[in-house]
Amino acid sequence: MKKFNNHSIISRWIKGVMSNKKAVVGSSLVCFFIIISLFGQLLTKDPTAFLSTPLSPPSAEYWFGTNGQGQDVFAQTIAGGRQTLLVGFITGFLVVIIGSIIGGVSGYYGGKIDDILSLLINVFLVMPGLPLMVILASWLPPGPLTLIGVLSLTGWAWNARIIRSQMMSFKNRDFVSAAIISGERNIRIIIVEIMPRMLSLIASSFIGASIYAIGAQVALEFLGLGDVSAVTWGTNLYWASNDLALLTGSWWTFVPTGLGIAIISFALTLINFGIDEVTNPRLISERIWKEKISNINKIDGVTPVVRSNE
Repeated sequence: MKKFNNHSIISRWIKGVMSNKKAVVGSSLVCFFIIISLFGQLLTKDPTAFLSTPLSPPSAEYWFGTNGQGQDVFAQTIAGGRQTLLVGFITGFLVVIIGSIIGGVSGYYGGKIDDILSLLINVFLVMPGLPLMVILASWLPPGPLTLIGVLSLTGWAWNARIIRSQMMSFKNRDFVSAAIISGERNIRIIIVEIMPRMLSLIASSFIGASIYAIGAQVALEFLGLGDVSAVTWGTNLYWASNDLALLTGSWWTFVPTGLGIAIISFALTLINFGIDEVTNPRLISERIWKEKISNINKIDGVTPVVRSNE
């Protein structure tokens, strides 16, 4: 019997996603933001330096103007993306890891283990996320590690619930039974045999968790629950609010940061849509049907006829 090759399914999955236009556009935008965040400061001024008159409008010298402290908004937008994206992606990774471990173990083993872990998942699901985040963020010392810990703690349960459901459906498949009969250990069956088949779900969960983490981080820092001395997208909005930028018409102090948040969220959503189009069986069959109809239309002298089932 031919052994299943995990590398082949992963490589086919990557090729399929990279052939999707939405995923390519989204990935390009995300890579652009990552490169700008990492190396953009080499081409900008010091984001913490007091350089000019406060609330100066955009000009040739300061492309995005200055904020209420006379700091370069362009430099702060570039520098702020580094920590915001770092916290967002690390949180997304941790949420997926925690959710996959707890959900996977719960769904695979069942019994008392499932009862205990399901109770834990349900407890975190029914907890009000936003109040819990605010309480923890205000009680713990401010900083990126605090934000990562708080967002990971409050965001893993929904992912664990989804992974558990998928694991329960996979564990009764023939390939799992064959692996058990061949004497493979349970941990290897979960990681090597089942998880590669859940790659699309895990990738979508990571993207969703990253979007959630970026938005939640910005919201907490906007409320002053982060390190306000750090340069992030959230603190940029916090200081713009303190400087009454909306009332004074200083739109340039918050619009660039808002656009950055919107574009990165849009890019991640495009990747998610691309993954869904490549891996969702219903969307795949619809695409194949449309391609067949299109090919029929290209044949001269043939008119496609749709027959009724009546």
